[in-house]
Amino acid sequence: MNIIRIINLIENFAPIELQESWDCSGLQVDLGGKNIKRILLCLSITQNIIEQAIEKNCNMIISHHPLFFVPFEFNKNISIYSAHTNLDKADGGTTDTLIKLLGFNKSQKIGEFLRLVELENEFSLDDFVKLIKEKLNLKIVRVVNNFNREKVRKLAFCAGSGSDFLREAEKIFADILITGDVKYHVAFDSNIIIADIGHFESEYPVLKTLEELLKNKGIEVITANEKSPFIDC
Repeated sequence: MNIIRIINLIENFAPIELQESWDCSGLQVDLGGKNIKRILLCLSITQNIIEQAIEKNCNMIISHHPLFFVPFEFNKNISIYSAHTNLDKADGGTTDTLIKLLGFNKSQKIGEFLRLVELENEFSLDDFVKLIKEKLNLKIVRVVNNFNREKVRKLAFCAGSGSDFLREAEKIFADILITGDVKYHVAFDSNIIIADIGHFESEYPVLKTLEELLKNKGIEVITANEKSPFIDC
């Protein structure tokens, strides 16, 4: 398939115009109208990802994080496209994928990045954390609960690094914010519960969404063997 058709598929789903002004989503390495036969999907481009693409004979990589996040030794035979904040904002994108994976099918968009799920019945906090661990196959969820609350019903979500939206979650009276990369002072000052599930862990599911978007189009799509740089000790 021509690379322009592939890009159109992605940008019809996650329009490039949605990206933040500081972002650099889009075609990172342009090799012209080269025919694409095999694509490697990943969150972040590293030297290991490049080596996987070479090993699997992929001539295109589609990543979530653009190149300015991770420097690497470039291989000139591989086209690279990144869908970052435009994929975060898109309906059905990064955060919506996370919500769906947890078993919640209905959410409300709050601002550009935040999503709100309102449950009919309360969850105990313990049961909700167990649900997150089970659905995302996590050993650990870091929880902030400064006021020792035991129940949650209004769930705010922002996949990736979403602690900047804590105050927005508080303003809509969310009981909990589910996100990653929560800093100490943000946690210390929070008036609601925070579940830090990890940046990688919250975004990785969106690769399945991209795979579904591109499958049955005459190209082979492979998800990279990728893991968080953090390990549980």
